[in-house]
Amino acid sequence: MLVEKLCQRYREGERDFRGINLREGDLTNIYLPEVDFCRADLRQARLGKIRLARSLLREADLSEAILWGADLSQVDFYRACLRDADLSGANLIEANLEAAYLTKAVLNGVNLNSANLQQTVLIDADFRSTSDQRTDLGKTNFCGADLNYANLSGSLLYRANLANCRLCRVNFRASPERDGFITDLTGASFRGADLSYADLRGAILEDVDLTGADLTGTLF
Repeated sequence: MLVEKLCQRYREGERDFRGINLREGDLTNIYLPEVDFCRADLRQARLGKIRLARSLLREADLSEAILWGADLSQVDFYRACLRDADLSGANLIEANLEAAYLTKAVLNGVNLNSANLQQTVLIDADFRSTSDQRTDLGKTNFCGADLNYANLSGSLLYRANLANCRLCRVNFRASPERDGFITDLTGASFRGADLSYADLRGAILEDVDLTGADLTGTLF
């Protein structure tokens, strides 16, 4: 469907676009809150600064999509595919990413405060804070997520739930001189998590729960 036709139908009050094919479409800076894009094909779509707050994207395919600066607050991404997607600076407050697939996704400077990432696959994802934007993962639920090899340096993870997560070789280390931020893990739960060979040097670990965690080779 042409983007112009989609926008026209939206203005006329239509919200149900389940299964729509917008592959490689350009929806940059478009206003489409509360839309139903479940199972939509958005592969390689250009969605920078799009406003999709409170929308449904369950099982949608957003592989290699560009979503920098997008408003994705309270969006439901259950079992969606965001492999290699660029979400730099996106607003994902209270978003549902349960069981979503974000391998190698770029998440620099995103705000995932209070988001749900249970069972999410985040292998080799990049959460690094940038010089002007800090990655906010405070109070985020990562329970059981796969974060092996992810880069979380400089991120805010206060009161985050990382219980039973796979965090092998994750980089939590940050240099305030280089990155401007220290990784904050205050009150985070790592109960039963695999932190083997993770790098926690310099991170704030006040009130962290490491009960039952695998700390083989972990750097503190």
